[in-house]
Formats: sequence, structure tokens, C-alpha cells
Amino acid sequence: MAFRLIVSVGFFLTAFTSVSLAQELELSLPLGCTLGETCFIQQFVDHDPGPDSMDFACGSATYDGHKGTDIRLPSATEMASGVDVLAAAPGVVLGLRDGMDDKVLRSAADRSAITARECGNGVVLDHGNGWRTQYCHMKRGSILVKKGARLARGAPLGQVGLSGNTEFPHLHITVNKGEQVIDPFQWPNVNKCGAYGENNLWVSGFPTDFAYQPTQVVLTGFAAQAVKYAAVQDGEYADLSPLSRSKPLVAFGLAVNLQEGDVFRIRLDGPMGNIVDSKSKPFEKRKAQWMSFAGKKAPSAGWPKGQYQSRIYVLRAGEMINSRGSFYQMK
Repeated sequence: MAFRLIVSVGFFLTAFTSVSLAQELELSLPLGCTLGETCFIQQFVDHDPGPDSMDFACGSATYDGHKGTDIRLPSATEMASGVDVLAAAPGVVLGLRDGMDDKVLRSAADRSAITARECGNGVVLDHGNGWRTQYCHMKRGSILVKKGARLARGAPLGQVGLSGNTEFPHLHITVNKGEQVIDPFQWPNVNKCGAYGENNLWVSGFPTDFAYQPTQVVLTGFAAQAVKYAAVQDGEYADLSPLSRSKPLVAFGLAVNLQEGDVFRIRLDGPMGNIVDSKSKPFEKRKAQWMSFAGKKAPSAGWPKGQYQSRIYVLRAGEMINSRGSFYQMK
């Protein structure tokens, strides 16, 4: 499933106010989360000038024309609890918008309704010397700043939401130098393909021990029935209390940026040992994200009390490249 985001900045146009800051920009993580644990980079800036797409590391964690970095939450459950969007650098509020609904777009009519407002609720900061950052898809009613306000690095702007052109809760951040879109993972060597290194806009150590690994399992859990993707995204399976000892036991997982040939593995274990160990067929093409589940009916005597563990793996050429697990205590 591919996702497309068209960022419209028309609503942000105001008189440009310069801020006396350093010539170059230095960015910190713009979310109040732990990257790789409670939030994940799903898509980077597209570096391919043609109809194909390529991220800064010559990988495929982007799509044609993508102009920002998408940092996602696992599901709407985390969004509902409130995850702060933070100013990535000191700056002045150049423009903002609030009031758009948090809504997953699932039809052509949904997309038509947000034409020219694809960014949703958002904020633009002016960092001086032509540098700007734009923060999109924020939660309705959460924006805390006003136009013209001077902000320090890390100042809360609002919270992650689902407004605008979204299919999962995330922050889309775009960096501009004048009219040029800048990939914060590759500056000043724009248009040179290579791994994350010294040439970037992030603060030193961003985040601690960052490594380019776009294929990630972002969510795992348990259910008592077949699992639907929309229900997972809506957070319907966040509450694990209580699963019935007499009903089916199902493990599910969601992963992003899978490659052609990857295999999705689901393993479910309990006090009696292994319950399910299921592998998909190798994917025939890239997947922006993939959700699957596997489980079994309860034995005649019911599931034994004790701890149950689900673990989701992504395998590439037979090797595990990423995994994530969940635990449940059956009482």
C-alpha cells in the first residue's frame, strides 16, 4: 500500500520576518517520543528527480515527490494519549492553521474534502537566513503558539494528529532553505546518495545512536478474533484486559517499509510452549506497510494461566532484520 502526501503551504503566506540566528540550521527531534521505540521514521525526502523515488541512503523509504520526513506513531492510541510536536530549532512563528478534523482518509471523497489543505493543522517557523520548518497533520485544537511568537528549541507547538492528508498518525516535517526543499539527513551534500553521516542538519547524537533502518516492526499485540488493519490503526486492540481463556488467541503485528522478497513472521508462545509460528510468502513487491495476524482456537480445557508472548519478525534473505514483541499475563 503506497501513501502520497501533497503538502500545501498557501495558508502560511505572511510577511517574512527574519530571525538573527546562525547561518546554518541545526535540528533536534521534533517529537516528544523515543525514536525506534515509541515513534518511527516511515518516510524520508525523495531524492530522485524523475518519476521513481529514492531516499538519501539509496533506499526506498519514500515515494515520488515526497518533500519531508514522516515520523509516525504506532496507532491512534498513542495519539490520543498526547505526543508533543516540538520546535526543532529556535525560531519565530511565521504562520499556523488549526480547526481541521483528525480523520483517516479512506476514500476519494475524503481526499477531495481537504484539497489545498493537505498539510492539515500545522505551524511554520522562520529560523532566519532563508531557513524554515513546516510541521503538518497536528491534532485539532492542540496548537499552543501564536503568529509572531519567538520560540526556543524544543518549545511545544501542539500534538501529533490525523488532520489533512493522513492514513496514520504522524508528523510530516519539511525543511526549506529559501524555496529549496532540504533533506535534514543530507546537507550540504544534497543529491549525493549515501548513508547517514556527518553531512546532515541534526544535532550531535541525533537521536542517540541513530542508524538507518527503515524496515521496522512498529506495533504488536493480542486479540481474540481476526484483526482488521483499520481497527489496529484506530487503537481498538490497545486494551488487553481481559482476554478470555476460552476464546481464540491471536497475535498481530504491523511493519513498515518492507522490500521485495521480505518475509513476515508471527510467533506466539505460551506456558505450554509454541502455539503459532507463521511465515508469509516472500513479498512480490515493496510494501509501505503490512499488517497480519495468526492464532488458534482455545484448547478444550481453555488457555493455561501464565505469560504469553507474541513476537513479529521481518526476515530478509533468511536473516532477521527487525523484530518486536508483546507480553500478556493470562489470569
